[in-house]
Order: sequence, then structure tokens, then C-alpha cells
Amino acid sequence: MTCGATPRSARFAAVARERAILSRRRGARLALPVVVATIALRAPAAGACPALRDDRGVPINLGAPPRRIVSLLPSLTEAVCVLGACDRLVGTDRFSNWPASVAALPKLGGLEDAQIERIVALKPDVVLVSISARVIDRLESLGVRVIALESRDRADVKRTLTVLARLLGVPGKADEVWANIERDTRAAAARVPAAQRGQRVYFEIDSTPYAAGAGSFIGQTLHELGLGNAIPADLGPFPRLNPEFVVRTQPDIVMAAQESVAEMPKRPGWNTLRALRQGRTCAFPTGAYELISHPGPRMGEAAAALADCLARLPPPGPR
Repeated sequence: MTCGATPRSARFAAVARERAILSRRRGARLALPVVVATIALRAPAAGACPALRDDRGVPINLGAPPRRIVSLLPSLTEAVCVLGACDRLVGTDRFSNWPASVAALPKLGGLEDAQIERIVALKPDVVLVSISARVIDRLESLGVRVIALESRDRADVKRTLTVLARLLGVPGKADEVWANIERDTRAAAARVPAAQRGQRVYFEIDSTPYAAGAGSFIGQTLHELGLGNAIPADLGPFPRLNPEFVVRTQPDIVMAAQESVAEMPKRPGWNTLRALRQGRTCAFPTGAYELISHPGPRMGEAAAALADCLARLPPPGPR
């Protein structure tokens, strides 16, 4: 078995992109977008793999690939399944809904209310959670170690897939999954109408508002599709913005969850956004919005969903 991960210094982003997606369904606030995996302590077996290291450089010694996995974050649930280990899942958070087979698994709460007793009763070898989940301190007090991984940009997603593949004992699978993401993204880019290329996109993560900047995995996918970003790169991957800033920026295209696009004209000054007046908006229903907003193995499908909307938009109007 090949396992272990390349050590990196821990880095913390300002906004939780994935936390925002989940928070939309329960009205919670945003938090950091770092992803972590918690691994139950065990004595290293003879001939065990070299230590897997998290983004803090903390080694976690594993004797064998985990056979019983609890995932408390949708993107990690999806990654485990795409990496061929869906049958090892014994429980997930309440928001994990893809693939369909995970619906039958025990639902163990979410970021704020993970059900520790039920998790422990499932006797998992590995528990995958967000760093902002309240369960972490309790798990650590019970002798559980934590692996911290970030999911801000495409490189982070690729690395997370690599770490998980090594953890699962299928190291070569990560390259295959990433190659599929790149292939599907290229195919999506080929379908973007020439008139839409270069257009500046405002992709809203949360109505506060938070946006997907150029350095985020969403912003990078938009770039791969030939689009620009209305948010300056120096503001970071997921910046919180002054609403007036968005109005002054006048993006060419607005993308957000369906319900957010519907209420945007009611925001002070936003009725002056040309993109709203000209119908140059991508209002994604819940399933498509979650697909685009999860930093995981379905990013190629997300690119296709973005391209589908761009193909339906009217051509740019006068500025």
C-alpha cells in the first residue's frame, strides 16, 4: 500500500465556501473553508506505511487503509465514493446526498451538531469533518488525531484527492479522477459561446455578500471556461464584499443560487446592475449550485453546468 501526504504549512482562508453552501440551508454564519480528516489513534503495525502528514506537518501513522469511514462533509463523501470506497462509508452528515446510495446511511448531524455518541457507536476507523465542526475538540479529547487539508483552489482539491486516495490505499486513483476533471472541463470550455468569453463574472457564495474570487476553485474553473472575474484577485479566494462594491463593479454576468438571484433586485442599489436588467444571470437550482460549490471530484460536471448556462445567456449588451 502507498500512503502518506506531502507536508505543507497550514494555511487558513477567510471564508468557508463550503460552509456557506451548507449554512444556506440553516441560516448559520460562515467559517473557515479548511477540510480535515480525523483518524482514530492506533499503534503502527509492523511494516506500516510512512506517516501521512496533514497541512500542519503533523504525522498520522496508519497501519492499514480504513475500512469503516464516517464523512461529515459532502465534498469528502463524494471524493470517497469517486475514489471507489463508497462501500466503506458507514455514516455521513445530513447534507451529503451524492451519490444516491449515501441516502441510506445513518445521518449524523452537521457542522454544528455532529452526534458524537452515534459516531463512536459506528466504530469508524476514520471520520472526515470540517475544521469548523464543533466535534473536533471532543474527538481530540477522546484520543482522535486530526489531519488538516484545505480546499480553496484547484491545486488544493487535487492534493486533497491525492491524500484521500493514499489514505484509502488506492494512490493511483487520484490521477485518474483528476484527469477526468480536466477532460470534462476542456469539453465544457469548448461549448462556451465566443460572445461570452472574457465576460466578467460575479459568482455569489452568500448574500452577505461573499463572492468566489479569481483564486478560488470556482474562479479558476470560470477562467478555464474563458471568463474573467469581476472581483480583483488581490481580495482573496472568497472575499466578503461591501454590497456597494458589487454595484460599482458592474459585472457582466451574475451567478448565484436561484433564490439569491431572485431577491437581488430588492437589495439597495442592485436594481442598477446591468446584468440583472439584461437577464445575464445564471440562477442555479439547489442541486446545480451545490455541484458547482463543492470542491471535489465532480468539478468537471460543475464546469459543464456553468457552460450550459452561458450557452443560454443573451449576448452582451452595451455597457
